Amino acid sequence: MYQINILSMYREAEVRGAELLQRLLRNCDDPSMVIHLTGQLADETRHIQLLTDLLDEFGGIPRMIHKKALPPRCSNGSSTIVLETLAYLYATEARLQQRYREHAAQRGEDSRIVNTLRALVVDEEWHLIGVKALLTTQAQKFGRTRVLATMDYYWDLVRKA
Repeated sequence: MYQINILSMYREAEVRGAELLQRLLRNCDDPSMVIHLTGQLADETRHIQLLTDLLDEFGGIPRMIHKKALPPRCSNGSSTIVLETLAYLYATEARLQQRYREHAAQRGEDSRIVNTLRALVVDEEWHLIGVKALLTTQAQKFGRTRVLATMDYYWDLVRKA
């Protein structure tokens, strides 16, 4: 039962990540950002499928994903929506990658889960590098201090969750 619950939680996190990417793509007019985010969205959907397949192997059923509100700063419709959403995406992806690493390192875990989590960690690494690069481009618009403060804000928010 533990494995089904944790796999469901991971799957839900990947679905939410895909939703954030779709939101960014709807609000983005930078071609290089669109290219990166589209590739990352493709990975997120593959992650959802891998976790769904694992759930099925363990006898679980993918649970319904309940709508979760974005932090207010990500949904205020201002000119900073891309910055705010990128910073939130970075924090959530970094936290999820950390959880995958910790879980994969646990002794006695099923090899199917460990192998899947290790594959996801590799993907998350390039996601984080890409999102950080996109955040760096936001510094040209908002200033480096503002970008770093926004990243810190969301890292603290995600860490407390």
